[in-house]
Amino acid sequence: MIHVCSLAKVEETVARTGAERLLSLLAAGTEVIRPASIARENHLHLVMHDIAVAQEGMTMPGEEHVRNLLQFARQWDCAKPMVVHCYAGISRSTASAYIIAAALAPKRDEVELAQTLRALSPSATPNPRLIAVADALLGRDGRMIAAIEAIGRGADAFEGTPFELRIDG
Repeated sequence: MIHVCSLAKVEETVARTGAERLLSLLAAGTEVIRPASIARENHLHLVMHDIAVAQEGMTMPGEEHVRNLLQFARQWDCAKPMVVHCYAGISRSTASAYIIAAALAPKRDEVELAQTLRALSPSATPNPRLIAVADALLGRDGRMIAAIEAIGRGADAFEGTPFELRIDG
């Protein structure tokens, strides 16, 4: 099970779910304190901004980020939950949860997965750059991109409501 939340809800989400893995997707300079129950080797902190096109002074999500995310996900035995978060729990984290579910359940339909994501999180607005890079790396031939575009931008929110996404649907 993947639990998605904002930075502000990391500690309580990890405690509530008994998660043993944590994926943090934050801009440089945004501090995250790893909960004591998460071993250092079970925490991946990827530094990037929530942008889809290059902007001066900002780190755009790229292939190295997605390769690291996929490697981290594939090392997960799925026995205990993983918490995935970004600053607001709306864009980088929802994209990453979608990517992880697509990677670990390769036969799962991209459209069904995107529609499930929307149903679970009305504010989810998955980062399109992360989705595009993952689509290419996973050989999904544009299907992930199209599925996320089809659900459109989520409802405006300062912070997403935490939700859980099953890998197997």
